Amino acid sequence: MRESKSTSMTPVGLLRRWVVDYFNPHDGAACRDFIEPDYALHIGDTVFAGRDEQWLPAVAAQMQLFPGLGMTVHQVIAGQDWVAAAFSEHGASQGRVACWSGVAIYKSNGTRLTGCVAQEDYMTRQRQLKSGVADAVDPPAAAPWDTAASPRNEAAEAVVTRWLKGSWPSAVAAVRCDDEHITRAPLQFDVASCEIGMLRSSGADVAFHVRQSGHYRGGFADVAPDARLATLDCNGIVRVEDGQVRSGRIIRDRVGLRARLRKAA
Repeated sequence: MRESKSTSMTPVGLLRRWVVDYFNPHDGAACRDFIEPDYALHIGDTVFAGRDEQWLPAVAAQMQLFPGLGMTVHQVIAGQDWVAAAFSEHGASQGRVACWSGVAIYKSNGTRLTGCVAQEDYMTRQRQLKSGVADAVDPPAAAPWDTAASPRNEAAEAVVTRWLKGSWPSAVAAVRCDDEHITRAPLQFDVASCEIGMLRSSGADVAFHVRQSGHYRGGFADVAPDARLATLDCNGIVRVEDGQVRSGRIIRDRVGLRARLRKAA
């Protein structure tokens, strides 16, 4: 099948098409108009390379597990060639309902999306499917598709780069991580170093994808603290005011961390 001719579109406009034309209607054919054939999704240690070869089949498999799967967007920030979103996915699988959050950063070439780095909170999804009790969906952004791109803020980026070298849990109460506001069981992880995979600012807001190395000190009921070095992948959108991180939404790959810890035990 031939690819349709694309016209110039802002990253926010492309994200709108991703959510409204593709994801919520479950219409894989719509992707050919605004996603490049070599599109790749990086999520944790996994890469789905190729729109048709790996990425679309992977999402289709998730949609089979959750036939009514939908997405609600809570926040959008953007630059000239990228857009980031904090969102929730929600649906029912075999009669059990779950809602889980994510943060994704998409890259654009001006006409199509070319790639994405994302984290989704699969641990909270596991909790809900096991308990049979679904979490509430956070309120949607009032006007996500009217978000305007703001200039880069190097000072804010520097603040966030330093802040990401701190340990978990965060001392900033308005930074919400994973489902800790629901479970009250924070992940305790002492960060020794932080590798920046992607860091983008839009005014006072900064989106990031990082891999932290450090030591697990607790938080998983079935995993004891471990002195060995471990890695933790994190995505987030945080707001910088007066030279400090003041608020934000962060999703960490707790499933991957837990699996690595248990394998090494």
